[in-house]
Amino acid sequence: MIRDSIKTAQVTAMKAGEKPRVAALRLMLAKIKDRDIELRTADKVPEDDALVIDVLQKLAKQRKESISLFEQGGRQERADAEKVELTVIEEFLPAQMDEQATQAAIEAIKTELGASSMVDMGRVMGELKARHGSELDMSSASALVKAALG
Repeated sequence: MIRDSIKTAQVTAMKAGEKPRVAALRLMLAKIKDRDIELRTADKVPEDDALVIDVLQKLAKQRKESISLFEQGGRQERADAEKVELTVIEEFLPAQMDEQATQAAIEAIKTELGASSMVDMGRVMGELKARHGSELDMSSASALVKAALG
């Protein structure tokens, strides 16, 4: 399980004295714990790895946005700190599909659903997320779906 891998990595990093890595791992575990608390009252709780991947994807997206904003604002030292966190987060995420594989998956779903116009975008995106959500950046996939249906 990914959660266990993160905990093990935290202990290893603490023993090695890698403070930035420990901080990133603690942040990840805290966000996962926050999500666990949110889901205590939920009717349907997702599988543990799916939950962890969802949390990590959100953290990675936040880091990418922060890096961009810090670089635009001339705060390179903060951007570098965010890049370190992003690197640690990405270690625990499944490999992301490249653009070519994403387009192939979109075409397969489009054919399967009989989607032909922008009216069908919601159905295609829903199916794409259900099948490949953990392997895709959904914002870039959205642009590819628009291009395929447009």
